[in-house]
Amino acid sequence: MKRVLLLAALCIAQAIGASAQNQPAAMSQGQMDRLDRNRNGAVDQSEYESFMSSAFASLDKNKDGSLRTEEVGQILNAQQFAATDANRDGRLTLSEFLNRVMADFKAADRSGDGNLQ
Repeated sequence: MKRVLLLAALCIAQAIGASAQNQPAAMSQGQMDRLDRNRNGAVDQSEYESFMSSAFASLDKNKDGSLRTEEVGQILNAQQFAATDANRDGRLTLSEFLNRVMADFKAADRSGDGNLQ
């Protein structure tokens, strides 16, 4: 479980950090291998979204359906959090979170085929 949270934290920080800088961050081969559930050598949108949904649930320590800065403070800095908090209410919903990380997925999908390789 600790490994999954560490991987989630790394992927989230990379994805959200990349969006704050308008540049997609590359995942390492090890990260790609862990997310590639069907072992086809690529991470597709559904694999990435499923992983990120699970990561959100793991990070939501108080299980209130949102992430607050206390829950992600070591993963996201204030700028990254604010960039993801679309309605500026001080918490990240699953929808806000997925909107951001999936936009980053699409930006990183340079071929437009729905896969990261």
